[in-house]
Amino acid sequence: MNEKKVVVALDIGTTKVCTTIGYKEGNNFEIIGVGSHPSYGLKKGSVVNIDKTVKSIHCSLEDAKLMAGVTSISSATIGIAGNHIYCFNSSGVVAVKGEEIVDSDVDRVLEAAKAVLIPSDREVLHVIPQEFRVDSTAGIKNPVGMCGTRLEAHVHIVTGKISLIQNIIKCVEAAGISANDMILQPIASSRSVLTQEEKELGVVLIDIGGGTTDMAVWKDGSLIHSQIIPVGGNHFTNDLAVALKIPHNEAERVKINHGGVLAERLNQQAHITVHGLSGTKSREVSLGQVAKVLGARSEELFSVIKRQIEEKNLEEFITGGYIITGGGALVKDLAELGEYILEKPTKIGYPRPFGGMTTVMQNPKFATVLGLLLESNKENMGTLAPQEKINKTPGNHGHGDIFGRFSDSLKNVFKEIF
Repeated sequence: MNEKKVVVALDIGTTKVCTTIGYKEGNNFEIIGVGSHPSYGLKKGSVVNIDKTVKSIHCSLEDAKLMAGVTSISSATIGIAGNHIYCFNSSGVVAVKGEEIVDSDVDRVLEAAKAVLIPSDREVLHVIPQEFRVDSTAGIKNPVGMCGTRLEAHVHIVTGKISLIQNIIKCVEAAGISANDMILQPIASSRSVLTQEEKELGVVLIDIGGGTTDMAVWKDGSLIHSQIIPVGGNHFTNDLAVALKIPHNEAERVKINHGGVLAERLNQQAHITVHGLSGTKSREVSLGQVAKVLGARSEELFSVIKRQIEEKNLEEFITGGYIITGGGALVKDLAELGEYILEKPTKIGYPRPFGGMTTVMQNPKFATVLGLLLESNKENMGTLAPQEKINKTPGNHGHGDIFGRFSDSLKNVFKEIF
């Protein structure tokens, strides 16, 4: 097997580490290996135990390599999220030097847009073009070749805490591979779940992970807002564990197999048997009680999302409604409750199949890793739109070369926008 045609994606989450290996043969691209292993070393997307995280990554990689029949993996595209991620919009303006706009003008205006003051402990990860304006003409996706005297860029900037990013990189390298790219997880999920039409129309992707919920707002094909909310599927499980006085593993089983968020839509007389803490007897609880606990946490999450949308004045852009994905999206009736609270059409988003074992992986919990794989494949094909050629951001924090490479290559995530 030609290793140059093998691409790898690694999703390091709070509850699981998932690896997918894809193989490029001509114009065909398909998944040939999948490995998933419980994650024990992360909390809300940040590393809290390096040894356990490295072990989880290693086990996931070995499972994927065994299935794919690949002996070694040198690098992978990594997803990143967590409480430390902070995103905002910015803009920059430059004068056009020549008769028409060239690549260097685009580079200069993007540099001007990201020339913002950020704390010394944070690093710019993404500078994502939303639109360009040439003189008085707005809504331009690719200004190269156009005539004008004034070039303006509106961008979405993603920053992360340097130490926490370095911890992820350290864990990946300790597992025996290098991180050739890092992509914000809600962007990767958008890549595998959303259609271009949905991005144009205006939608909010809600990716409910184990430790956090990632939100991405799209309009006119561009990312206009992203945010990491520190509430995830583990909070649902913990609520059940406390309310029913049962172990965390048993609460997770109940949530997956019997969970719902609308008590009125369940059989109020139905009961399930739960196993209590060590030394206590099993007992029965009603499905209505389970739904009441999960429903309360769901209402809180959707209320936080609605408040964020209102504070950012984004309601008018969300024509297509909300799309929920991630492992936490599988709780029964979640979309119905979301539609009631958010007052917009809401549905569960599934990754689109593209070859190989993707029919098996058409599950919301694989949305991020499939999106990472698609982006990794696209970058290996070596096609770049002109405005993706961003100057590298060296930085002075030990991993400057890595951050610089990320700042440049992560632009590839958005070439479908242009």
